[in-house]
Amino acid sequence: MSQLNQLELQNLRHIIGSHDVAYQKLQSYAQQATDMQVKSYFEKAAQDALKTKQQLMSFLN
Repeated sequence: MSQLNQLELQNLRHIIGSHDVAYQKLQSYAQQATDMQVKSYFEKAAQDALKTKQQLMSFLN
């Protein structure tokens, strides 16, 4: 894989940060949910955000 230029690196870091914030918020929403379907939805969405963050971070290695 070729090296990232500065703009690509900056954009990638921004996107990773956005996914991290989404993960944190979705985890919080899941903890507060009382309806099991809603709780499950937020938990899955949080895990998806975490997985995407981890995949994006692999581009930094």
